Amino acid sequence: MRLDQETIERIKQAAQVADVIGDYVSLKKKGANLWACCPFHGEKSPSFSVSPAKGIYKCFGCGKAGDSVRFIMDIEGLGYGEALRHLAKKYSIAIQESPLTDEQLQAQNARESLYIALNYAKNYYQNNLFQHEEGQSIGYPYFKERGFSDKTIKAFELGYSLDIWDAFTRDALKNGYSIDVLEKAGLTIRKPEENKMFDRFRNRVIFPIHNVSGKTIAFGARILKADKNQPKYLNSPETEVYHKSNILYGIYQAKNAIRSKDVCYLVEGYTDVISLYQAGIENVVASSGTSLTLEQIRLIARFTQNITVLYDGDPAGIKASLRGMDMILEEGLNVKLVVFPQGEDPDSYVQKIGSDAFVQYITDHASDFITFKAELFLKEAGNDPFKRAELIKDMVGSISRIPDSIKRSVFFKKQQA
Repeated sequence: MRLDQETIERIKQAAQVADVIGDYVSLKKKGANLWACCPFHGEKSPSFSVSPAKGIYKCFGCGKAGDSVRFIMDIEGLGYGEALRHLAKKYSIAIQESPLTDEQLQAQNARESLYIALNYAKNYYQNNLFQHEEGQSIGYPYFKERGFSDKTIKAFELGYSLDIWDAFTRDALKNGYSIDVLEKAGLTIRKPEENKMFDRFRNRVIFPIHNVSGKTIAFGARILKADKNQPKYLNSPETEVYHKSNILYGIYQAKNAIRSKDVCYLVEGYTDVISLYQAGIENVVASSGTSLTLEQIRLIARFTQNITVLYDGDPAGIKASLRGMDMILEEGLNVKLVVFPQGEDPDSYVQKIGSDAFVQYITDHASDFITFKAELFLKEAGNDPFKRAELIKDMVGSISRIPDSIKRSVFFKKQQA
């Protein structure tokens, strides 16, 4: 179906460019326009200008420009019609459509088919959790034991996959979804040589992964029974709509809080994000157990220049993840680090001491990376001059990555002190 011109005009009038773009980046007023670091390419100083009066944006760095519809097309990777429907939904505009031609029908966007299938799967898993006997007796108690309320479960659209090889696949096929789309979406595994197909996720609690605009693009799934032959967590494969290096768990739920608090708390796991969110600390995202990537850092930078990394008390894990700190510095962001007491992680600690005390703990224990590295490694180095020299060399290397010369100078002086 095709949108008629009158509907298109209503959508464009409702979708004010500053309002639309403000969902993706933090805009700051300067003169008649609003400015931000461009979400389409990495940059250290804002060159992305939004003109509310003209209804357009332009990046003077990479040249991207257009109106609110073009922005949604570029940022979400959507076609023109899909972008209009996205905005119509955002502004609750009823759409009038006319039939597509045969050629247009054949050219329907494959990406949209994946989004539709993934959304169907999300609803299916959530329905299992709340309505199916197995979900109620196995999946739901797990989330309640973690302390999650029904409101929180629904906010993150958590679900459950049945302990049946092909329950989801059979249900989706019965409801008109093609096996090709289910396979491309990472929901079904097919073995043509054996004439078999089965669900990727079985007998697991389900954590949907959303993009910035809230669309379901993938899933993480945790097994609930001990099985040495199965991984504890199973994730969707890379697809046309899901690239794990580009996304952070919880970014859709957190983006407004990150912008208003002007700081992003970065944790490791799904339950860390959910527990903090439930405690009222909503400006939190997770790297989901993967090493921090440049794309993830730039995603955070759309909303704030400040990152506080929250570690559990595992020294080996801390040292491994410190490699990502240099990338944060290189992107010009400000980074602080917090370690919780031994045996605690953000999930367990916020449930133990409550949200107010948790935030106060972060305030009291957040360290800049120079102080943090020094305290972490100097004990190991002891009085060994070679180890101490290596540590200093490492810290100087990190400082040299900071693009801002004034910040760089301040940290060099601190390191020398």
